[in-house]
Amino acid sequence: MNARDRLIVGLDIPTVNEARSIVSAIGDEVSFYKIGYQLAFVGGLDFARELIAEGKKVFLDMKLLDIDNTVAKGVEGAATMGVSMLTLHAYPKAMRAAVEAAKGSDLTLLGVTVLTSMDDVDLREAGYDCDPRSLVFRRAEQAAAAGMGGIVCSAEESAAVRKIIGSDMAVVTPGIRPQGSDAGDQKRVMTPADALSAGSSHLVVGRPIVKAPDPKVAAQNILAEMASVL
Repeated sequence: MNARDRLIVGLDIPTVNEARSIVSAIGDEVSFYKIGYQLAFVGGLDFARELIAEGKKVFLDMKLLDIDNTVAKGVEGAATMGVSMLTLHAYPKAMRAAVEAAKGSDLTLLGVTVLTSMDDVDLREAGYDCDPRSLVFRRAEQAAAAGMGGIVCSAEESAAVRKIIGSDMAVVTPGIRPQGSDAGDQKRVMTPADALSAGSSHLVVGRPIVKAPDPKVAAQNILAEMASVL
């Protein structure tokens, strides 16, 4: 894959019209977009279908977690839509149900290990007695055992995760910030070049592109940085 195949622009913005403007401004520089809760609940699922019809790839970031049957039906629906990637929380039962439901489709299922906005204090507050890295590694092992297509983790953990899951699974990393960018609410961040060097296969970049004065130029700069290490 080249840099263009690996960059996923996160459309974490409030309206479909704004998302459509961003995609139009970026043009052919980017072929892969992430749609999460914020946009999904205001028409983003229909917009996802629109993007797919235009030949774009869509990463549907819904972080599914429910009883097995409900997870399976959600996965089947996403596969029918034609999205390329779908997230669910990396709980073993949910992942096994999702993998079974996705059989025969081109959908890549991604297990979300630990959110990049969480640190040791956040995990303790949530009732976990381990640090983020330990939990990421455990979830990565479980995702590989379940037959998932990849995982989502911080780029800080990519190199170690690669040793656990091997080279075939995707490692998708949010919390990517070009040098000098504001980290915002992310606590475990890395630059695009460093993330790829660490073993990430796909980089999710949101605010540094969609909030930039010129999203196309911002995307081009990140793609150039990525290409320098590929």
